[in-house]
Amino acid sequence: MALWRAPPVSGLATPLPPWQRLVHGPLAHWAQQRPDAVAIDDGVQRIGFADLHAAVAQRAQALEARNAPHTRLLDASQPPAALITDFLATNASGRCAALGDRAWSPAQQAQAQQWIDALAATPRDHYADAALQPFYIGFTSGSTGLPKGFRRHHQSWSESFRVCVDSFGQAANGCVMAPGSLSHSLFLFGALQGIWTGGGMQLQPRFSASQCLATLRQRATPCLVAVPSQLLVMLQLAERRAIAPVESLQLLMISGARWMRQHTPALQALFPHARIVEFYGASESSFIAWMDANAEASPQVVGRAFSNVQLQIRDADMQPLPSGNVGTIWLKSPMLFIDYVGAQADATAALRDGDWLSVRDMGSLDAQGLLTLVGREKRMIVTQGKNLFPEEVEAVLCEHPRVAAASVHGVDDALRGKQVWVALQLREDASPSPAQPPLQPLADAALARELADWCRSQLEAHKCPRRWFSATPWPQTASGKTDHPRLAQWLAAALPSTDKTA
Repeated sequence: MALWRAPPVSGLATPLPPWQRLVHGPLAHWAQQRPDAVAIDDGVQRIGFADLHAAVAQRAQALEARNAPHTRLLDASQPPAALITDFLATNASGRCAALGDRAWSPAQQAQAQQWIDALAATPRDHYADAALQPFYIGFTSGSTGLPKGFRRHHQSWSESFRVCVDSFGQAANGCVMAPGSLSHSLFLFGALQGIWTGGGMQLQPRFSASQCLATLRQRATPCLVAVPSQLLVMLQLAERRAIAPVESLQLLMISGARWMRQHTPALQALFPHARIVEFYGASESSFIAWMDANAEASPQVVGRAFSNVQLQIRDADMQPLPSGNVGTIWLKSPMLFIDYVGAQADATAALRDGDWLSVRDMGSLDAQGLLTLVGREKRMIVTQGKNLFPEEVEAVLCEHPRVAAASVHGVDDALRGKQVWVALQLREDASPSPAQPPLQPLADAALARELADWCRSQLEAHKCPRRWFSATPWPQTASGKTDHPRLAQWLAAALPSTDKTA
């Protein structure tokens, strides 16, 4: 049976002290221990721990005085320092902070507020354990409409902070650079980790590769949290400007999308003293597995479970599968979310089975506990009677030197069930003309043949794409991931003018 519990790590069995069990709890401690140390630096404003604690306390008192709602939808357009202060004050007053995207339309903002208003106002004394009280509602990335809201309690992140420090060492206790929008839970997590550990945070209102590298070079920020697209921009900038290595970074944590490991050597050259780790997780689960970013590892391997996570692979009948068999990934941990907010359950929603949860990812576990992620259940394609996970094909294509990104889709085909098509972002793609559709058949026939040969050399025949397109500009979600639904729409629009039976 493929059940994996990571070996215990020293100290994890000991309960956290009360002041560390709440996300905002350590702020008062660090205000006493490190009053003048920088808690927040967003490039415009620098706030020490003592001043931040005072501002949070004052704001929390004001929320209490006006009997603010139990759950508050924060103004995401605030400067980062003000937004973090508002978030912590909401928590300190015993309330839950909801944080959407500053790019939302008024209609999306109104819908989110309606969902939040519909939540039951559970009295704070209802929770026997304050760490299980809701503190945060975030929203998953979506290409249309309003994404799903997900609600978390304090323990789900205080345990995440703890296992992060325990897994990645002393550098995770230092100042954290989180160079992205705080509406993205990865960057909010990185920022609040800096409060929880007392290391402080460096923030950017909008990502700037040059600013990020300059800040890291100042030697006050040993830890960087980033998504792959940001790191690729940094690498391109460093190459273009012949930027010297940044020797002060000690820990680089990558998440949010699959890291293309062929770039790890270049990243290590830019940050020669940094430990580079990738972690796999989800909005509903927090951390699941992690590994050092080994350029030689299979692109589908995501590492071993964090020390407070149990993993199990199950079949469609919910029965555990033996090691090496592909099935649905299930996990059990103290870091799971509470529930969804507003959105009804759908085919993409997480599944529950008692204390176990699945985000509908498919994968396998080997006998040593190494987790392989083969793809998302919702993206699986059946072609020629066989299952195909687009992520496997995309990973192979992204290893080609001319491919920056790939999105694989199944298009209805009377003979095969689904025919495999792919949209590509090529490294040399120029900006399209205003009259040109964003998706075009790949014009370079020689490149199409080269890519087909590339796939055939590494994949089974049924997994190799039969139609090739290029997309410019490349669509991304608010969190920097490839917008696969948008590309699927573009491919569907291309159907009338494309031969579907070849």
